[in-house]
Amino acid sequence: MSWTRTAPALNALEPETRAMLDRLAPVEVPEAAVLFSPGQAVKGYVIVLEGHVGVHLIGPGGRDILLYEVAPGQSCIQSTLGLIGGADYSAEATATVPTRLVLVPRTLFLDLLDRSPGFRKIVFAAFAERMQAMMQLIETMSFMRVEARLAALILDRADAAGTLEMTQAEIARAIGTAREVVSRRLDRLARAGAIRAERGRIRIRDRAALEALVANPAV
Repeated sequence: MSWTRTAPALNALEPETRAMLDRLAPVEVPEAAVLFSPGQAVKGYVIVLEGHVGVHLIGPGGRDILLYEVAPGQSCIQSTLGLIGGADYSAEATATVPTRLVLVPRTLFLDLLDRSPGFRKIVFAAFAERMQAMMQLIETMSFMRVEARLAALILDRADAAGTLEMTQAEIARAIGTAREVVSRRLDRLARAGAIRAERGRIRIRDRAALEALVANPAV
């Protein structure tokens, strides 16, 4: 079966381009597999078909910040930058669940970028979308206090029942702070009655209180 037919983002490809990509075999990577690390050369363009990849910036002391996530249909800006500009990876990518993906080799990627309008449009549209998300991350990290970032994450990722399944370490990476800071802020929100914090789980008790924090991020 053509794997490109299972990727809606590739629907606009020309038949010749689709045939060239279909010669590439998808690979299965296990949960926690490291796809690339800082300093490594970019070997190709990653297309995620199933699963999920987290891309983290690693600090000198080992602390890491979640830069962005790659779900099916999304692109990896680190790969695109490296292929177009020639830079090595500056972050680390890890499969957070079992993931199925395709790696388009550098030579084929550059060839298709040159000859295929459909492929070029897909790459640059995904790149622009990812750049906008990165700018939003910079704005959030610069102008939103920790409480507001934490409240926004809880509201955004909680399920329909108002429950978020994440560890404090995972939350810290997602909002760009230390686990100890997250622990103190969760305790504060729990004492205020906005949430109930359990091991690996947060339950929303007062959605309006969380929304108020998000509405006043710099207070």
